Amino acid sequence: MSSQEISKATQCIWAGEESSLIQGATQVPVVHSVGFGYKDVDEWMQVASGEKPGHIYGRNTNPTVDAFENKIRQLEDAEAATSAATGMGIISSMLYALLSPGKRVVSVKDTYGGTNVLFNEFLPKFNIDVSLCNTTDHDEIESEIAKGCDLVYLESPTNPTTKVMDIARLSAAAKRIGATVVVDNTFATPINQQPLSLGADLVLHSATKFLGGHADALGGVICGEKQLIEKIYHYREINGATLHPMAAYLILRGMKTLALRIDRQNQNAIKIAHFLEGHKAVEQVFYPGLESHSGHAIAKQQMCGFGGMLSFMIKGNNFNDVRKFVPRLRYAHAAANLGAVETTIGPPVTTSHVECTAEERAAAGIPESLIRYSTGIEDSNDLIADLDQALNVFA
Repeated sequence: MSSQEISKATQCIWAGEESSLIQGATQVPVVHSVGFGYKDVDEWMQVASGEKPGHIYGRNTNPTVDAFENKIRQLEDAEAATSAATGMGIISSMLYALLSPGKRVVSVKDTYGGTNVLFNEFLPKFNIDVSLCNTTDHDEIESEIAKGCDLVYLESPTNPTTKVMDIARLSAAAKRIGATVVVDNTFATPINQQPLSLGADLVLHSATKFLGGHADALGGVICGEKQLIEKIYHYREINGATLHPMAAYLILRGMKTLALRIDRQNQNAIKIAHFLEGHKAVEQVFYPGLESHSGHAIAKQQMCGFGGMLSFMIKGNNFNDVRKFVPRLRYAHAAANLGAVETTIGPPVTTSHVECTAEERAAAGIPESLIRYSTGIEDSNDLIADLDQALNVFA
């Protein structure tokens, strides 16, 4: 049975693990060994040169890491996958592997803060041209692509304003000029969105977030065309941002409940978004599942669910109100993370865009008083009651 013939929920449990199970074990082992020995030098050379599967050194590959990469590869229906120690590790490895001086990138203004810093600060140092467009202006993005570029980098929904981009439309525009399309799928996950099926060449995740789901392991992963993945892997293995086998195991274990968690988070988030939209103390809610969201129609076309992430603003748009509101919540960690089973909350100034200046956040259309809310798997009624008591101070 092919991976396309079974559900994502079943793939979350079974995909990518069989070849890693040993001595009758039903769970993938954590292989901590740095070196992998061979009694036959010729076989060792074959493995080292890539002619034969196997492992030689932990910085390059590892059996536990392989199992994780194979699982996400199958969930994204990709040819190949490779990983790194963090989400930013895989994003930077991809950019530096595929770009060189004189190349041009087209992206949008409000990508994740760390990605934005790469675009605004690091890539220009290497004479790589970066054009950042208004995120929801598809005409502007298409126009910049048509001028010529080598890579189109999309993030949908965006962090933290949950803006939505038409991946199929922009991928088609990129294909017309031969550009590579990369989509950050962290917020959506492969349960809610399949960028490769929409025309993207590569899809990446901060595996730290929804894939792992328990806020206890850092990791990043990218999937897509084999020839592109091989270039990214080569850069990452030399650069050394290797995913640790224990982190790979924790993310792999977390992924077994990915479909269940995402289903619950989808349900919780839409209920909470509707509640917030109707609350007299809330000025605006950003969630793709709301009909009032500017990208709702596109989200309905390309997503199976709208995700667990939303953001909102208290009326008055006053950062002092954020200071008052956040500590009042009982069922939300005030923390710089997202995608976990526990609800987490915080403003972009301390979470997604802490690396950026206030001016850079403003240029990206991210208000200082925006509140990012990562919905957990708690009972939605409890979360709504908690939000209500905290907001009623301002009503």
